[in-house]
Amino acid sequence: MKYRCQGFLDDDPKRWGSLLHGVPVLGPLSKASDESFNECVFINGIGSPASFWRKPDIIQKTGVSDERFTTVIHPSAQVSRFASLGKGTVVLQNVTIASDATVGNHVIILPNTVISHDDVIGDYCCLAGGVCVSGNVTIGCCCYLGSNSSIINGVSIGDFCMVGLGSNVLRDVPPGSVVVGNPARYLRPTVAARSTEE
Repeated sequence: MKYRCQGFLDDDPKRWGSLLHGVPVLGPLSKASDESFNECVFINGIGSPASFWRKPDIIQKTGVSDERFTTVIHPSAQVSRFASLGKGTVVLQNVTIASDATVGNHVIILPNTVISHDDVIGDYCCLAGGVCVSGNVTIGCCCYLGSNSSIINGVSIGDFCMVGLGSNVLRDVPPGSVVVGNPARYLRPTVAARSTEE
């Protein structure tokens, strides 16, 4: 399916009225519920390591239902017909998603990432470029996997976790953890976990 981009929405007022690749930045995310956009669908491009854990709240501020978010797959990506992708998910260049993988809602998968067979990727996750997820892995919601990180088969990563750039995860990761290194080791709680504790 082909789409014609009407514009971008961004909460940074400095960007309003500017052009991004020739397309206007129309205003804040809250503008998504304006009647002028009633005939539009939305693409979710949110995926920052600085705010990944806030993604559900950011999307909720748009006032747009999940049904109006479309799933976009780049033509160069390879997605098995036996895989399942949720609403508002974005699959970028040269991504591979293997058979019986399940990808949740509002997930962004950056270029050259591999999601292997029988993986479960939770809602609101961001998989940065070149991530390799081996088979039978479960990743909770609101997680961020840094560029070129790799996850060994059969492990589970809890909700609100961050896996550092280039890290190799060889064992389960508890919810709310930041893990880094080769092999990946616990570094600290994520901001989301600290907010819950306070």
